Amino acid sequence: MVSVKAKGILFDMDGVLVSSIGSVVRCWRQWAEHYEVPNAEIFEVPHGMRAIEIVKALRPDIDAEEGLRYIEDLEMNDVADLVVLPGVKALLESLPVERWAIVTSATRRLLLSRLKAAGLPIPERIISADMVERGKPDPEPYRRGAELLGLRPEECLVVEDAPSGVGAGLAAGSRVLGVVGTHSAKELEGAQWLVGTLEGVAVTVGAEGLELRFDPLI
Repeated sequence: MVSVKAKGILFDMDGVLVSSIGSVVRCWRQWAEHYEVPNAEIFEVPHGMRAIEIVKALRPDIDAEEGLRYIEDLEMNDVADLVVLPGVKALLESLPVERWAIVTSATRRLLLSRLKAAGLPIPERIISADMVERGKPDPEPYRRGAELLGLRPEECLVVEDAPSGVGAGLAAGSRVLGVVGTHSAKELEGAQWLVGTLEGVAVTVGAEGLELRFDPLI
């Protein structure tokens, strides 16, 4: 059992709190077909990358905001198989609202839609893709997330499932708890700890901050 102390927690959303991988794959392939991207039916989504950057990479000739709005609309209407990942609801409900934030590569509009569909609490503090100049793996999102909590990045624990997010957390100066699932343990190299789910993560709240206890993967 490992004990980790932090003053705040910065959660990624997709792959950490909820799984929407089925929707993401379906919608991006539909988007690619609509915009006549070659081999649209087998397009593999670069997980952890902002949608606006994917749009610009695939079709630099179109209006990026229009392309972003189209994929947002598709994903917001495709939530049938969205699931809350194990342990998430109990963990979030055990945290004081001022001690955690969501830092995601999804837009605010899409983030709110997914949290609502999942029945999860909407945090007071959010950093979404459309709130930063540079997305993950740049450290800006997690630095901004720490600022929202009134903390330094090194006082925060980042919880991530993607290599770009792990890189962003480390570059910001935070410690990182990697959740294996969307990516393998090897792909999350650099994370100080790895778990299979958040189900076994218990938090004690004290005057000085948070103490997390869990059994890491070996």
